[in-house]
Amino acid sequence: MEIMSLLTAAGVLGLVGLISAVMLAIASRVFAVKVDDRITAITAALPGANCGGCGYAGCSGYAAAIVNKGVDPSLCAPGGNASVKAIGEILGMTIEEKARAVARVRCGGTSDKCRARFDYRGLKTCRGAVMLNEGGAKSCPYGCEGLGDCVDVCVFDAIHMGADGIPVVDAEKCTGCGKCVVACPKDVIELQAWEGAVAINCNSQWKGREVKAVCEVGCIACLACVKACPWEAISMKGNIPVIDYSKCRACGLCVDSCKPGSIVVLKTIDEAMKVEGQRIVAERKAAAAAAKAAAAAVKPAVAEPSPGQ
Repeated sequence: MEIMSLLTAAGVLGLVGLISAVMLAIASRVFAVKVDDRITAITAALPGANCGGCGYAGCSGYAAAIVNKGVDPSLCAPGGNASVKAIGEILGMTIEEKARAVARVRCGGTSDKCRARFDYRGLKTCRGAVMLNEGGAKSCPYGCEGLGDCVDVCVFDAIHMGADGIPVVDAEKCTGCGKCVVACPKDVIELQAWEGAVAINCNSQWKGREVKAVCEVGCIACLACVKACPWEAISMKGNIPVIDYSKCRACGLCVDSCKPGSIVVLKTIDEAMKVEGQRIVAERKAAAAAAKAAAAAVKPAVAEPSPGQ
């Protein structure tokens, strides 16, 4: 009797299991969400870093956004143009390639060049220092706090703190994902063209006298670099020079003209371009002097008063 009860119970359980399995199989087919094969293919074409630099939660999220929402398929900085080309082939379209960009720390205000306003002993993050006191602990409110928020968020090990308290970017490792740019509470880090030979090493929007009072190497907005550039590659944005790398010829004349030393050399200076640039600048100065002399020569003479007047 007991054996029959056990067999009956086992049979009932088996039947329930079988029915449940059939129902689950039917449900999986009825309610299945079809995954676009292009999403799978695009995810595979991405580097798998899941850095979030594109603005989406991981590579698969970005791939889904490309297919389902028509998001720009060239946002993956780590993947570079190789990923862009692969995604274009998957989508059957031509996608414009982007020039490589890397992060640059726009501050030369090391601890010996730009003193601190106070001894900060709070949470060792740049954001913490800025939240405690607007402008941070440094005398220059635009300068790098040097507490490593950018280092902490870099998933490519491309940024390390220098011995002088300023982060150093390894351009070879940097993918230009932009996470460090977002992490910096003072907007000191910027994505710039990979091919740039020189860079503005200052972020201050103060004027000359204010800058000199707090930093030895800060830009004083004297316009010397703008005037020195024979290729018209430098313009001013507020009180800070901006370099158009599509025009820059790596002549280095801007570096020579900068008295505070706010412009730094990133790559080898082209000596031939430097000589050519000097020639162009000399010709412009000569032309300006000649025009000034010609204008003075035709200036009408002041009439002498007559004896009776």
